Amino acid sequence: MLTDHASQRVTIGKLYNKAVMGKIKNFAELAVTPERNAALEIAEAGLAAIDTGVVIRKWVKEERGAVSIGDEIIRKEEYDRLFVVGIGKCALDAGAALEVILGDTITDGIILDVREGQLKKIRTYAGTHPFPTEANVDATAEIIDLLARCTSKDIVLFIISGGGSALLCQPRNLTCVEETKLLKYLFEEGATIEEINVLRKRLSLAHGGHLAVSAYPARVISLIFSDVPGDDVQYIASGPTVMDTTTIEDAKTVIRKYDLEKHSGFAIELIETPKDAKYFEKVKNIIAVSNTTALRAMEEKARQSGFFPKVVSSVLQGEAREVGMNIVKELRTASPKTVLLYGGETTVTIKGNGKGGRNQELALGALEALKSGEVMLSLASDGRDDTDYAGALCDTMTKEKAERQKLRAEVFLARNDSYGFFERVGDALVTGATGSNVSDLIVALKNF
Repeated sequence: MLTDHASQRVTIGKLYNKAVMGKIKNFAELAVTPERNAALEIAEAGLAAIDTGVVIRKWVKEERGAVSIGDEIIRKEEYDRLFVVGIGKCALDAGAALEVILGDTITDGIILDVREGQLKKIRTYAGTHPFPTEANVDATAEIIDLLARCTSKDIVLFIISGGGSALLCQPRNLTCVEETKLLKYLFEEGATIEEINVLRKRLSLAHGGHLAVSAYPARVISLIFSDVPGDDVQYIASGPTVMDTTTIEDAKTVIRKYDLEKHSGFAIELIETPKDAKYFEKVKNIIAVSNTTALRAMEEKARQSGFFPKVVSSVLQGEAREVGMNIVKELRTASPKTVLLYGGETTVTIKGNGKGGRNQELALGALEALKSGEVMLSLASDGRDDTDYAGALCDTMTKEKAERQKLRAEVFLARNDSYGFFERVGDALVTGATGSNVSDLIVALKNF
């Protein structure tokens, strides 16, 4: 098994039957006001709805020798072998659920996740994220080798989820060290996920439809866990089973925009993605879950709790701290008992040397504008907001704690140290790795 020192060990026997509620580990410590309690309960409802085991059980069933994946019903006589390939932060949980549902129907398979674990039928590998290493390269090669054995009578069930872009790494004209250098610079400059993944698809033989080519001529069904605002399947995990519609010129535009060759110090040689339609004729890509799933559940929970909820956006983007301030402005004009809900992925332009992810920075950016009776909560649905925190919650109580410690939000924002701020005031969200991943979720609540 390939491992990384930062990987988290998972007890697979607990994954399938784990409780889908109570994922915020410090819920009780944070829920000290009615407003906080309500916001946390709404967030929990969203996390429960996107639980990977729940999603897999919804989409995959086996009965009397027939396997159903969504509306695809496949009878035993229609195939020889069934392979499972899972990639991303949801892969390990999905693999555990699939082994319970499908059992010996699974011939073989590979799971590539950011966490360590062990399954009965499916081989497991732990890679690194957000930057690739040789562990990722080796595990990706194993996946390609498995797919190369497929015939026209085989079925490959892919589970594709966020984190897959980094985990899948099969560089053609550069090393994973060089790819990491490019990615670090793009992240620091606040590049969008679409820009980053347009480039990634031109650097690796595992992105942009290449895994569909590797599996050809087998029948391919991909259950996709979307972490990309707008759910464009060609950008989720850089579209390993999707026919790419972008061009080399699109990738060159990203290179020019960020002056990548100058900042990297080496020439970037791009490769074309597969364009022959024959490789995709037997491929079906299905969005199994997205942040819309979470937002609907959160909306219903807010309504049940006596609030008037509104899903404002599922494609939220922008500079995190500015987005936080803008959400408070929207909340300010809302009626009492309003809950505003958002899903998406903001960016952080790094100018300081602090620590913290976009959710913590968004919350910190909103803090000073919050008034009594208002709460802002922002969390990464995978449980890791670029740190061991999932995000943060803030309100006037947060401000009071900061004032007592003489902490100024603007100072921490200037050095991009939202983690340091919320660690000291005690209002960070702690979930650990959730095994889910559908972008970020934001709750803005106004009680009176």
